[in-house]
Amino acid sequence: MKADRFEFGDELILQSATRKDFVVCNPDTQSCGLEFFDRINPNHAFMFGIAEQNLVDAAAGIASCDTKVYVSTFAVFLTMRSCEQIRQFICYPNLDVTLLGCHTGLQIGKDGGTHTAVEDVGIMRSLPNMSIIQPSDGIVARSMARFSLDFHTPLYVRLHRSPLPEIHRSDYEFRFNHADVLADLGSDVAIVTTGAMTYKALETAELLKKKGIGAKVVDVTTLKPIDAETLIRVAAETGRVVTLEDHNIYGGLGSAVAEVLSQNLPTRMLILGIRDRFGESGDPDDLYAMHRMMPAQVAEDIEAFVRVK
Repeated sequence: MKADRFEFGDELILQSATRKDFVVCNPDTQSCGLEFFDRINPNHAFMFGIAEQNLVDAAAGIASCDTKVYVSTFAVFLTMRSCEQIRQFICYPNLDVTLLGCHTGLQIGKDGGTHTAVEDVGIMRSLPNMSIIQPSDGIVARSMARFSLDFHTPLYVRLHRSPLPEIHRSDYEFRFNHADVLADLGSDVAIVTTGAMTYKALETAELLKKKGIGAKVVDVTTLKPIDAETLIRVAAETGRVVTLEDHNIYGGLGSAVAEVLSQNLPTRMLILGIRDRFGESGDPDDLYAMHRMMPAQVAEDIEAFVRVK
């Protein structure tokens, strides 16, 4: 298995054999395997060094000339160091720029807290015209790469540092603004999740089944806009919704789900994720355990949530 950041980059490289209608802008980082795109497609790639604000400005300039642009780098630098540039020069004029933010969430633990993006979804969700997608494995990432080629407004793709277990069939096709119900083991609770937490949510559902609790697992691959129809349906079927995300609980998936349900079908919710903390250095599983995001811990918290009358 490859990390989904490389699967996304490899698929773009594959598509570039027949698609010559996009360019790639890189800083001097190894992120999605697109660092040497210029060797494969001369005149279709530009390197800007460690200058992310200039990188985004230049990408916006290229996009303003009716050319699709991909920008690839660590999410923490892309969404925070370049936030003003993304807002002013990509979102405000609604340009065709796809931002590939890799090394997200606690999975990056060994690279250090300063390089960990656990606020990026909240930042990008707040920007008008910005859409957000996140794969739950490499198969989804490749399908998202193909989809992105014909998506022509600002798009943020949230990618991961290390490989994720494959949980989808090879013929999977990504559908924008559609959440996938990956497991339906009962109607006691709906676990709504995204990205690196999806396979953990599936493991959690199996643990809950052994405790006599039937869970549905919903994989939200489009974070903005979000599939309100599916969320309302599973909330109506279960009466309880738990969100699980590798992101700060403020502004991320939990907030997005709460916004939908509070206005359409007020539902008992439990929001699980990183609670108002920065990322830290450490083994990813140790960090997940510290934040009670490992399957056994999540199952315990959900059991307590479901048992309360």
